[in-house]
Amino acid sequence: MTTELKNKIVDALEGYLKTHHMSANAFVDKTGINEAYISNMRNRTFVVGKTEIKQNWFEAVANAVGFELQKNYWKTQMTPQTLAMLAILEDAKNFGATNVVIGETGSGKTYTAELFAKVNPQHLFIIKVGASDNLSDLIDKILEIAKIPTGKTKSKNINAIIKHFQKLKFEGHKPMIILDECEYMKQPTLCMMKELYDGLIKNCAIILVGTDELLDKLDKMRKRKKEGIRQFYRRLKFTIRTLPTIDTSFKSFLNDIEDKKLKAFLQRNCDNYGELHDALVPAMREADRTGEPLTEGFVRKVLNIPEIMYN
Repeated sequence: MTTELKNKIVDALEGYLKTHHMSANAFVDKTGINEAYISNMRNRTFVVGKTEIKQNWFEAVANAVGFELQKNYWKTQMTPQTLAMLAILEDAKNFGATNVVIGETGSGKTYTAELFAKVNPQHLFIIKVGASDNLSDLIDKILEIAKIPTGKTKSKNINAIIKHFQKLKFEGHKPMIILDECEYMKQPTLCMMKELYDGLIKNCAIILVGTDELLDKLDKMRKRKKEGIRQFYRRLKFTIRTLPTIDTSFKSFLNDIEDKKLKAFLQRNCDNYGELHDALVPAMREADRTGEPLTEGFVRKVLNIPEIMYN
């Protein structure tokens, strides 16, 4: 990595800190990048002691501040789903509200959450719920990402989370927790969300993001009178926001595609933005590498899809 590129990354870092009114210490806390590395980068020395700061740390800074080191083949499109979700997130952040965001698989929910986090980097935390996560796992994820000291019991840890975010609100911040892929949440975890809701309402925005499987799960649990679920659903009933249905013509994404057959192929075979990304981006990279035009035949070759298929 050249010194010129390193300086451009540091310039981007300085602009990022200024734009978001963020201190270097807050940036270190947010990213986990070594404080000495950040300090020496900002001093333009690029060494710590006698050791040169490795390239991967500059790459980490570039990624954190949104400085593109490589060509970006997937441009942000303000789809109806993204616009709707951004409005929900902005409103929730401003008023410390809780919302459930429901959208189709591949509609850009995770992408939009990350996009929102990039322009609101302070005290906004995204936690992905795993299929195997139990209550303790999810509590640990929140404690770790928010850097809250761990207690001896789940109850003490939940109280510590509530107090931490209440303190941030008292200090004038607008904290936010976004929990992604909430369809994987189990009953004890959903009951914990009720406890967080009660403790953090108007103090910290809580966003539960998932597919309609989450609503199906809540509905089944309510009908079976599972402990705590009816009380939790009562709090959420009028906070549920469903994103618009995906338009599989993908007009905004395909404007720059010249091959009409390729457009038709993608519209016929991609059900959502995620699948469109997975079909297009590898082919676009390979087209740049080889100099070949981006056509249906070329995309089929890259994806190893014979012409006999999907006609």
